[in-house]
Amino acid sequence: MTKPAHTRVWIALAAALLLAACGQNKSAEKPPEPGDTAVARVNGHNVWASDVKREAVAQGLISEGEPLDISSELFRQRLDEVVDQKLLAAEALKRKLDKDPVAQRRLAAARERILGDMLVESVVEKAVNEDAIRRLYAEQQKLSKRSEEIRARQILVASQAEGESIKKLLASGASFDALAMERSTDQATRFNGGDLGYFTVDVMPEAYAGALKDAQKGALIGPFSTEGGWAILRVEDKRMEEPITLEAARPQIVRFLTYDQVRDLLEKLRGGAKVDMLTGKAQDLPGAPQEPASAPAELQGAAPASAPPAPAPAPPKK
Repeated sequence: MTKPAHTRVWIALAAALLLAACGQNKSAEKPPEPGDTAVARVNGHNVWASDVKREAVAQGLISEGEPLDISSELFRQRLDEVVDQKLLAAEALKRKLDKDPVAQRRLAAARERILGDMLVESVVEKAVNEDAIRRLYAEQQKLSKRSEEIRARQILVASQAEGESIKKLLASGASFDALAMERSTDQATRFNGGDLGYFTVDVMPEAYAGALKDAQKGALIGPFSTEGGWAILRVEDKRMEEPITLEAARPQIVRFLTYDQVRDLLEKLRGGAKVDMLTGKAQDLPGAPQEPASAPAELQGAAPASAPPAPAPAPPKK
């Protein structure tokens, strides 16, 4: 998750202050990570490529583990920001702002957040591995239901009489593609022969779903009334829906496993701690975010509990 800008600033400032405080320690100038590269020097102290990459991750510009080319514009922009942060931190130390009680509380809070993030990262790194991803994918494939897909072509016209006339022409052997291009009012499909691609009936308007419910391959259907006029359909093919691939499902699985590990960690920590809330329970507000579902519902064809309302049906698959 991307941290708010003010939080990132204080976290970065805390880290920079800690570095500045140990600036006389020569070991601080050693590469902090194997293969790390010094990319700038501020008042005699190195700025490392890993510092810049960490800033890019904190801003949500790249994901953890994603490479960042030091010759890229993105790297150069983040490098400038890291240099500015170090200069600001050094000036803050010069003005003894770190001695201010408010600053010390903020630095302590930033330190706690950094340590908490590092704990979460270490727990997630161990648990969210390839074996766990593949295992959950296999489990979800066993539970998922595959629907039938239909491929159809359509010609959309203004009146039932025109639709009946076109259907007679088709029954007598006229080209569907030619009639679609010549007569259809559906601008999205007329120039590709009325081809709707593959789709499941649940994503189509009700009139289409009803007309196609028991249709067989090769059937000519309609004309029937729909929102845009009168439709004539020809069923080109029927097949079982292909299951989601592992690579397509991977981001959803990783998100779920990550959430699951963090939730379990927090439940364990809270269970072993004495936490007394001194404020009243917050009232539930309409539209407030809900806790994510207990299973990656995306893999089962359903929206997760925390997802926003589903958008309008997407165009049929080609």
